[in-house]
Amino acid sequence: MQPLADKLRPKFLDDVVGQQHLTDNNRPFAKVIENNHLHSMILWGPPGTGKTTLARILCEQSKVRQINLSAILSGVADIRKAVKQAEENRDMGMTTVLFVDEIHRFNKSQQDAFLPHMETGLITLIGATTENPSFALNNALLSRSRVYILKSIKADDLRKLLEKGIQETELQLTTEQQNQLIQAADGDARRLLTQLEILSDYSVDGVVKDEDVSLIISGQATRFDNKGDVFYEQISALHKCVRSSNPDAALYWMNRMLSAGCDAQYIARRLLRMASEEVGNADPRALTLCLDAWETWRRLGSPEGDLALAQAAVYVASCPKSNAVYSAHNESLADAKNLGSLDVPMHLRNAPTGLMKEQGFGDGYQYDHDSDDSVAYTQKGFPDKMGEKVYYQPKQAGLEIKIAKKLNMIRTKRNAK
Repeated sequence: MQPLADKLRPKFLDDVVGQQHLTDNNRPFAKVIENNHLHSMILWGPPGTGKTTLARILCEQSKVRQINLSAILSGVADIRKAVKQAEENRDMGMTTVLFVDEIHRFNKSQQDAFLPHMETGLITLIGATTENPSFALNNALLSRSRVYILKSIKADDLRKLLEKGIQETELQLTTEQQNQLIQAADGDARRLLTQLEILSDYSVDGVVKDEDVSLIISGQATRFDNKGDVFYEQISALHKCVRSSNPDAALYWMNRMLSAGCDAQYIARRLLRMASEEVGNADPRALTLCLDAWETWRRLGSPEGDLALAQAAVYVASCPKSNAVYSAHNESLADAKNLGSLDVPMHLRNAPTGLMKEQGFGDGYQYDHDSDDSVAYTQKGFPDKMGEKVYYQPKQAGLEIKIAKKLNMIRTKRNAK
């Protein structure tokens, strides 16, 4: 039996729901068909947004021979077979488009196998991917292709598709039931039609019960591709909301990730990093609280331990912010890497043996506790060739207000000596 999603697959651009930025008049795909100039391209977007459908329409409207490969199931041998078929097509005067679904699953050598045949024009490549092409595909492949971004399908467009599905299945759904299906689809047209198709098995004479809709959509996870683009987009949102002192938004993004199956310990590690990077010495307690939250989660697990992570996220987002330590760390690290192996000044070297003392190790060292304020103001701390530098500039936030006052006094006296 033909799946509903395949049965309703559009055959023309005008029938495609969503992606108007690509399909409307004078937009890229309309121009491709109008000018009959199909080029190599990468279709990048979430599942169920029409990548396969658009590739098929472009090929059919351009009257070319389409060969399909799935990177999940295929290897180099399949690529060679497709190339051979393309050569036979060329001999018969036909142009070949090679459509590769999930193209990011191919490794570097497999991706490289396309390059010479794209160069000669033997094949036009259309790749579909849910992953960011910048990270998932070779630069050589990207340089020979245009990347088109497909967007999650909006609710209004999903409703149009749902109406077609209802007409096809002859189901009777209330407005509320339709709204539930659209929300559960989460921008995925294929998911929407699959849910509708399953509902047809539960219906009696086309009538759908509320409890059947609840059963079908229960457990539908929000979009979250572990270690994929959406993963990094959401952790970026969490981090930036913590930085913006927005605990409410930080909680939302954290729970979006946790509810979709993200490893809670990954969240714990990132919160710990935020405590150092975004708060630092403005409130050192943030670091301790995040460590405690992580340990609490390890003892309790989910869902009880998730509350400790929520507490940490709210605290880190709410307390004063300073990236002074983060900036100082990066500046000093750059100097440490770029300035070479500068000698440790003699007065800072230890002299545990008589020979080392004779060589001048430790000469001139001032024991700070014997000095006024317990600070030897004339003592240098950097290699001689560097001169004294200032990396750490405390912010006027939280505890760093006091730290800044103390360091300013010390640095002023040190510079006066």
